[in-house]
Amino acid sequence: MTLRRIAGVDEAGRGPLAGPVAVAAVILDPARPIAGLGDSKALSEARRGMLEPLIRERALAWHVVLVSAAEIDRLNILRATLEGMARAVHALAPSAEHALVDGNRLPPGLPCPAEALVKGDAREPAIMAASILAKVARDRWMRELDALHPGYGFAVHKGYPTPEHLENLRRLGPCSEHRRSFAPVRACLEAGTPG
Repeated sequence: MTLRRIAGVDEAGRGPLAGPVAVAAVILDPARPIAGLGDSKALSEARRGMLEPLIRERALAWHVVLVSAAEIDRLNILRATLEGMARAVHALAPSAEHALVDGNRLPPGLPCPAEALVKGDAREPAIMAASILAKVARDRWMRELDALHPGYGFAVHKGYPTPEHLENLRRLGPCSEHRRSFAPVRACLEAGTPG
């Protein structure tokens, strides 16, 4: 029997000090191919922005999950990412018959058989599509957080530990969107930085 509904699963935002980790699952439609897919990290922001609506329009199913900074702090970043992956696959309609997960770990509790693919976001179109949806959704959310928490520069660095972000973190102290379990944020808290 040929598998028909294969979900690609990937995340964006494991490394930042602030904001959620975004996880996406996508089942591409073989009858509606999308040219130009690639690893979201290798594509320009403009290219990702062009591909994202095409993926959402042409895919058989897709779902994006944002796992909050508070949940990341409670679970740890790896467990939070794996939990988000399982939620995204569970939410697909129609459901996946198989999942291809970027990386070397499979989330527990998936509703279908699955395979972990190291560097899958450079090898498998469904994972590429998931990586693009996750990255675009997370970047969009970080721009919204920039308006809610001015001064940190979230719209520019998206929460990653750039020199600008680290300086703003030291100056302003952590906001509610900072991951308190991450060392630079924890150091600010221990130093009694405002926030």
